Amino acid sequence: MNVSEITDAIKGPIVARGLYIIEISVSRDNDVEIVIDSEDGIVELEDCVEISRHFEACFDREKEDYSITVTSAGLDQPFKVLKQFTKAVGSEVEVSLKGGKKFIALLTAADENGIELKYSVREAVEGSKKKQLVEHNERFPMDAVNAVRPHIKFE
Repeated sequence: MNVSEITDAIKGPIVARGLYIIEISVSRDNDVEIVIDSEDGIVELEDCVEISRHFEACFDREKEDYSITVTSAGLDQPFKVLKQFTKAVGSEVEVSLKGGKKFIALLTAADENGIELKYSVREAVEGSKKKQLVEHNERFPMDAVNAVRPHIKFE
């Protein structure tokens, strides 16, 4: 059992339910984990159950011993596929760049080449003794980005 076989097997119900695959992993012990997200909303428990049932109908436990876990992408997990970035456009994200810089920004655009962020930083400004809040609109290539995840606010 490999990732492409699994992807082909569950593609139909994934698309039918308005979902997409974030990641599929198969351990040496045949522990299969399928991570999914929703195109336009929240992944429901029933979505995970349905994908799991479909998987079990496609792979015979008599031929291959396996365990299956179907889960949604966690809110605290970094984005892994472009659809997660494009879905988050217009929302605040936590950004970690290669080199160690970390900040919170508004994700304004995303494509396969990079992301555009709007953020403010206190900086020294010529003619002022105090640091002032300076707004930046900046594009970062994907290879300069270490991780991007949703920014969670507790109000």
